[in-house]
Amino acid sequence: MSKEIETYLKVGRHDPKFEAWPGNGLFERSQNGTQALSEALVAEVLARTQRCPVTTPPDDLDLRQFAHQKFSGMVKGLFPKAEQAIVISMLESSVVFLTPRNIASVLREMPWLGTAWDLANLYLASHSVELLSDEAVPILGLSIETTCYVSTDYFRSTNPFDDFVLHEAAHVFHNCKRETLGLSHSRHREWLLEIEYRKRETFAYACEAYSRLLELGRDSKHRQVLLSDLAVAPLPNDERVDGAEYLDILAEAITARNGWKRILARCSPAVVRSRTISMPVS
Repeated sequence: MSKEIETYLKVGRHDPKFEAWPGNGLFERSQNGTQALSEALVAEVLARTQRCPVTTPPDDLDLRQFAHQKFSGMVKGLFPKAEQAIVISMLESSVVFLTPRNIASVLREMPWLGTAWDLANLYLASHSVELLSDEAVPILGLSIETTCYVSTDYFRSTNPFDDFVLHEAAHVFHNCKRETLGLSHSRHREWLLEIEYRKRETFAYACEAYSRLLELGRDSKHRQVLLSDLAVAPLPNDERVDGAEYLDILAEAITARNGWKRILARCSPAVVRSRTISMPVS
């Protein structure tokens, strides 16, 4: 069991059959093993961070109000009016900043050990301490179904085009099924938004940057200047995102009447794009 714990803490992987753990059958072994690995992870994270300073959200931060203000423009740009209140209501309770107050409960309650390990590394990175493994990828946020786990580094970011809270919310749209929120759905409209798998990161990064261009730009001309500044800054350091395509999408978005829809159109599956083009214009 100690070897299994050591392996899990180092690389985030575990034996899916939990054969090292006691129990009558897979279910009991899985329960015992999961609890032991989870507790070991919590203990390791707390030990590494107990004496480290960390940025925390403002004491007077109202998360629901914060999320409502943050996501309203994006939701209004991407969803029909009849669906907007439902989607915004869901997003209002979606944001979780990982802090010393909640990290233990978040890790213990996460049903997937691999995801818990990723969240542990996200939290460790916010404390500027060594991650659990060289294999761990430093991340600032992670979306799981309709929850956006976010680093408190959000409150000390100096990049004017960063908004990884909104970035993670954009991922919720392909994580959550329309049926879950009681919205009309079909075989071709299963998720809140149909986004091509290989363009999910492009969509999220484009939404993030576009939201900042809207917030910072005084008018269309100023947004063009800001986009030029963005183009010479470091582009998303993500091999899943084509930098030229990302900038082209943003250039199209800031000149469109509804830039959110342009971003979605550029990142939709081909079958959705062709279906949209073939629909008669009213």
